[in-house]
Amino acid sequence: MISPVNSLKGRDFIDVADLEPIQLRRILDLGHQIKAGRWREKPLEGRHIAMLFQRPSHRTRVSFEVGIARLGGSITTLTGQDVQLGFRESVSDAARVLDRYVDGVVARLRLHADLLQLARASDKPVINALTDRSHPCQVLADLMTMEEVRGELSDQQVVYIGDGNNIANSLIEGSALAGYNLRVISPPGYHPEDDVLERARRINSNAHQVELTEDVAGLENATVIYTDVWASMGQEDERAARHNAFSAYQINQRVMDLAPKAVFMHCLPAHRGEEVTDQVIDSNRSVVFQQAENRLYAQMALMSELFAP
Repeated sequence: MISPVNSLKGRDFIDVADLEPIQLRRILDLGHQIKAGRWREKPLEGRHIAMLFQRPSHRTRVSFEVGIARLGGSITTLTGQDVQLGFRESVSDAARVLDRYVDGVVARLRLHADLLQLARASDKPVINALTDRSHPCQVLADLMTMEEVRGELSDQQVVYIGDGNNIANSLIEGSALAGYNLRVISPPGYHPEDDVLERARRINSNAHQVELTEDVAGLENATVIYTDVWASMGQEDERAARHNAFSAYQINQRVMDLAPKAVFMHCLPAHRGEEVTDQVIDSNRSVVFQQAENRLYAQMALMSELFAP
């Protein structure tokens, strides 16, 4: 029986750091059970979820739509043209309207501040499907994948090479909860923000296991080499500058040879030939499509906890 203290029922999911370690463990365990076909309950039976997308989406949209349907729910999908947050109507007004129609909101927004405002104005659960600050559902799937391919999370040595972006932020929070060591290797000026590290330390005083560096070195004990695109959506005008800054941080065979025990991970979509070479992403050490698949099961587990009967 789930203790009410540890229950996620009816709550928002904004960041990985919103979870307690026991809650994270329960989500991951349930995700593994769902993937193995050992759990087929329908906690979303009779519930309707709004999907709000300001950004284009492939994996996030499909995995949530399929997951909601498998859990017995139905959806309405709204794009940025349908609900022009902050332009056609305020974020809080949109949230109050949706609150009267649906049982929860999955939101993929540009600005984290807008997501926080949406959640504050809504009485129904709000799930962060991506913002400029964090990508927590992706990292839930990543942790599932790490367990599948490399075992106990607390034994992992994760190396993230690239921009200190929303993925890096959520990996840092995941490290504080799950106890894996994390090294974030970024060019000067592109490290994660200090407030992300401070929040991780508040969760776990041993968050010194997160190391920030600019040197692509010391990879011999890595169990995971992870990267992301150099320029995310909305950063197109920085593309040339970022290409110059990150060109020495490409994941190629030379880098993977420095980490003989590691698998390769990427949240996708990948810009092949930029942050990663074809040789790496198509190799038998790459688990990027396993990661993508696990978005479905991790999100189904999360929603099962949020909408528990």
